[in-house]
Amino acid sequence: MSLSTRLIAINHLRRGEKVGYAGTWECPVDMDLGVIAIGYGDGYPRSAATGTPVLVRGQRAEIIGRVSMDLVTIDLRNVPDARVGDRALLWGRGLAVEEIAARAGTISYDLTCGMTKRVLFVED
Repeated sequence: MSLSTRLIAINHLRRGEKVGYAGTWECPVDMDLGVIAIGYGDGYPRSAATGTPVLVRGQRAEIIGRVSMDLVTIDLRNVPDARVGDRALLWGRGLAVEEIAARAGTISYDLTCGMTKRVLFVED
């Protein structure tokens, strides 16, 4: 099973700007931030902490700030060629659901069974 979405925006942040509910993450340097179209309303764990990996163009990006209902923000410093529309893999080939579960303080079964009806399920 894999879970993926798309990168829907790239924003340039300045050092010191805050990200996420209550501004929990502070930008350490001028950098690009990506916004991906998934959140706890889709069943992605709200408990996924800053540093939880996401693959964009096969490279690891990290969640920054808090997971919101519809969106997740990611640090694109490791993926400088990222473009709006790129696939963002939240778990699947190259990124084990068990790693994401551990980062969220849960088990993989909780993640794979927790997807809501908002998520499009595609069988290969």
